[in-house]
Amino acid sequence: IETFTGKYFHSRDYKIPEEWRNKKAVVIGIGNSGGDIAVELSRVTKQLYLSTRRGAWVLNRVGDDGIPLDLLFNRVLNILRNVIPFSLICSLGEKRLNSRFNHSLYNLKPKHRLFSQHPTVNDELPNRILSGTVQVKPNIRRFHGSNVEFDDGSIVDDVDLVVFATGYNFSFPFLASNVVPVSENQTSLYKYVFPPELDRPTLAIIGLVQPLGAIMPISEMQARWATRVFKGCIKLPSSAAMQRDIKSKQEAMANRYVSSQRHTIQVDYINYMDEIADLVGVRPRISRLLLTDPRLGLNLLLGPCTPYQYRLRGPRKWAGARQAIFTQWDRVAQPMQTRPCNEPEPLRSLKWPLLLSAAVAGLAAYYYKNSLLVFLQDPAALLDMMKSWLPTH
Repeated sequence: IETFTGKYFHSRDYKIPEEWRNKKAVVIGIGNSGGDIAVELSRVTKQLYLSTRRGAWVLNRVGDDGIPLDLLFNRVLNILRNVIPFSLICSLGEKRLNSRFNHSLYNLKPKHRLFSQHPTVNDELPNRILSGTVQVKPNIRRFHGSNVEFDDGSIVDDVDLVVFATGYNFSFPFLASNVVPVSENQTSLYKYVFPPELDRPTLAIIGLVQPLGAIMPISEMQARWATRVFKGCIKLPSSAAMQRDIKSKQEAMANRYVSSQRHTIQVDYINYMDEIADLVGVRPRISRLLLTDPRLGLNLLLGPCTPYQYRLRGPRKWAGARQAIFTQWDRVAQPMQTRPCNEPEPLRSLKWPLLLSAAVAGLAAYYYKNSLLVFLQDPAALLDMMKSWLPTH
């Protein structure tokens, strides 16, 4: 890269696209930052090249019916994901994503399965590829002057900008090296929060996770747990027990994800929230609620797993949490309600009357099947029999 005559920097230093109008740019990496920067730059550049080593599965932020994607993941789907074989759940998800756009056709399909890597969330990338403003390329082989050569042998001349959207290394230079040691973006923290080797639990790391879901509710839940540990309300297990938990999580991660520095702090939103909520004493008792408050229990199972669920019971519970859960969809819809929309009266559907009529006809044919055979053999005899049923004057 030192031989490159254009400008290059990490994605964290990217600010605005205007400087690169009518220039050629290469973005390396197809994570969320790489996808977003590629889309934005492609609106002003002469040509944008998106270099990816493995490809990626691309999800929409906007889910079915225009609902934000993470609100569509609920506890029932989470239970199914934990029960259904991994390969099957990946196949179902990949089929759904390919129905939006074929990842092979767009040169994005990776060799790994859908849930073996943190997916890329981007609504606009397929459209930019389709319009030709973004060209997907393989990994870069070398730089030479203003030229960029890719692994497939293709060369792009006169490149003005290279953006490295290649992720981050985390470290804690303000702490003694033995407090939170980091090696290849991996550190040993109990539940991703507490260093297990401290004599007293007086340090908690908040937000050092990469979730499949929102990070702010997770950070809040970690903080609720940490403050109760600091106050002495909750006691951490022994160092050996914490180390066993850390090791089991690392092994599970290695079995599930492709080997990458970005997958050392990966967590699943609902599973991890429930795990920490159990320690705090605020995890909702859904099985009990299904018996005592079925409406609320069903909302917890079938609705989005919003932080209100963790304010129903336990420390710092909130009296308004139940009603907030019932009305949360109103707050999702409210920002979009910016003009009156008088929808026309829907036409009455004939589907159900036709299905009911077909069912009745089928039952009648089965019940009178003997008469039907007689009719087919001798229609006149059946008509004479039907006349006998008619009233006479």
